[in-house]
Amino acid sequence: MSAYSPYLAAFTSRFLLMMQYRSAALASFLTQCWFGLVRVMVLAAFYKGAAQSDSTLPLSFAQAVTYTWLAQGLLALLPWAADPDIAAAMRTGAVGHDRLRPVDTYNLWYACTAGRMIARILPRLLLMVLAAGVVLPLIGKEELAWAPPSGTAAAMLFALSLTVAVALSCAVVMLINITVVSTLNERGVNTLVVPVVFILSGALLPLPFYPDMARLALFIQPLAGVLDIPSRIYSGALTGPMAWIGISLQVLWTFTLVVAGKKWLSYGMQRLEVQGG
Repeated sequence: MSAYSPYLAAFTSRFLLMMQYRSAALASFLTQCWFGLVRVMVLAAFYKGAAQSDSTLPLSFAQAVTYTWLAQGLLALLPWAADPDIAAAMRTGAVGHDRLRPVDTYNLWYACTAGRMIARILPRLLLMVLAAGVVLPLIGKEELAWAPPSGTAAAMLFALSLTVAVALSCAVVMLINITVVSTLNERGVNTLVVPVVFILSGALLPLPFYPDMARLALFIQPLAGVLDIPSRIYSGALTGPMAWIGISLQVLWTFTLVVAGKKWLSYGMQRLEVQGG
């Protein structure tokens, strides 16, 4: 049996389990559509005012709109909460079962987290593409619609960047999971992480819109690789060498956080006191 078989099985079973929650995906999609439309209309007003004042903006209106729809479609990608199953296992003591399995605990939890995340992203993203990329142009709202990639190269780089973004997001979620190992409760860390992730990933406001003095720091920090970098590559705001620099940062942060997470989890498990019974 391949050494990767247990992790592939964990990924597949979690993916198939999460794909059964169709009503939740539909409800989430409708909510994201509503807030997406609100945010796009706010952008339209903002750009209209900027045009009247002759201000220069880092993204065109079409790029900002597409960035916004991507952020809504990829909302489930944001690493702003611990894996609920792992958090429940810590509260009940079921984590002892994972410790008895002849597999690496970090890799097992990472595979489960990836399966859950991808299953939550796919239906929401496909529905968002249909609604914002197909329906809006059909009803005559092209200016508010999700535009296609800026070119073939952008589409290919976006696919690569999005793949790494999923790996990076899972690595961040694993750090949150490991915090739960230390605290035995996910509520505190989830509360603290949500606003940080929402702001630094670009989900609240595209990162290029922040002041010039903060843009470099925002670009190189790890959460930019979750949403901002893929979105800017897709829309054509990040091209050529800068696109490759962005992807390289994603890879670097993923590797760094995985290595740090493995060491931290090993340290935490050595001191873990299993509760429940």
